Amino acid sequence: MFEIDKKQFGNFLSAQRKARGLTQKELASKLFLSDKAVSKWERGLSLPDITLLMPLAELLDVSVTELLEGKLLEHAGEMDASQIEALVKKALAYPEKLPQQTEKQKKLRLTFGICVLSVLLEWIALICYTGRFSAPFQNLTLLLQLLGLSFGAHFFLRAKEQLPAYYDVYPIQSYHDGLFEMNLPGIRFTNRNWPQILRVCRIWCILDTTVIPVLCLCICFCFYANPILPYPWVWADLLVPGTVSFFSMAGLYVQIYRTGRRQN
Repeated sequence: MFEIDKKQFGNFLSAQRKARGLTQKELASKLFLSDKAVSKWERGLSLPDITLLMPLAELLDVSVTELLEGKLLEHAGEMDASQIEALVKKALAYPEKLPQQTEKQKKLRLTFGICVLSVLLEWIALICYTGRFSAPFQNLTLLLQLLGLSFGAHFFLRAKEQLPAYYDVYPIQSYHDGLFEMNLPGIRFTNRNWPQILRVCRIWCILDTTVIPVLCLCICFCFYANPILPYPWVWADLLVPGTVSFFSMAGLYVQIYRTGRRQN
């Protein structure tokens, strides 16, 4: 079994950091991380993400080979075939998903499950109130919930908490992950602003599937109950939901832009 010795890795990292005159906080800031992450690496409690190996090696002025081995190599260029094969297997076995992320992923799945349940309950309530199964599909606000759930499925279940290292090197203004794509001209995606952008998108998904539809439906019912207002269905089924939907989407993009620019 080819595994990285966390203790040896941590001791080597600590020694090379001190040799370069860097504090844990300074090294972490160059990697757009917290000093707590560097502290865990050096204590052998965890390992950095595989995408951080190259920038970390460059900051410490060592090779990725030396970083994986946890020691300085005098003749790294003269490794035989068996040593190279062992190193490659070790790199392939490198854990990309850290153990401490498991608990957070459970919470994210639970939150998304609550959002799905909320949408189902709201649809059932509207069907019972109107007596028509097609009622939810005639309300723009509840259709907006489908968009919120599709976004939520990505941001809660699939989105990575950390972008690949090349996002911090090159000015990339779009995010791609499978079928999902986000293009924001004027905003450079980096690991400095990505956690905050993720947080904004997740909060919006929660509000879009729970709070906003309830408020909108309450306003719509008020229009239906008003005997003076002409054509109440136009207000309740089109104007109010359409207005709420527009401001909901606009608010999401404005907040993403503000967050992205503030953290750049």
